[in-house]
Amino acid sequence: MQKTERIFEILAEKFPNKDCIQYYANVQQACIIVPKAQLIEVFYFLQKDERLYFDYLNCLSGVDYGAKENKMEVVYQLTSIPHEYQLTVKCILPRPTLPELPKIPSVSHIWKTAEWHEREAYDLLGIEFEGHPDLRRILMPDDWEGYPLRKDYQPAESYHDIKIAY
Repeated sequence: MQKTERIFEILAEKFPNKDCIQYYANVQQACIIVPKAQLIEVFYFLQKDERLYFDYLNCLSGVDYGAKENKMEVVYQLTSIPHEYQLTVKCILPRPTLPELPKIPSVSHIWKTAEWHEREAYDLLGIEFEGHPDLRRILMPDDWEGYPLRKDYQPAESYHDIKIAY
């Protein structure tokens, strides 16, 4: 049995009535899609269960699908170092109209590496991570307006009298 199938089997065992957790094995990179409401519960299980022990968050990325699809996504790349498992977890969010921001629970209390990744997704896409210990810009200046990786981002002509538009 492949590692991915084993992970899916363990998750289905633990969350049998959570048909909202979707498993995708026949794609380029196997993943599960977890609704925002179950995200923390599933992540605690992935980290604490001895059969899985996903002890490392490699990366957390945000994706903006634009106004046409009207959704955003947070993608988590997890690794279980002792078991040599890797798993991609996705959470799909509605894409509100600015100035409202999409919100999702922070996982920084589960994996410390999430602190920087969540700040980056906040800074560049405007995804708000509820419960983050220090959610503020990390790449852009504090007074920067907008979120540069959003599909609807319109750069300003200048920043503090410095021309930035090309």
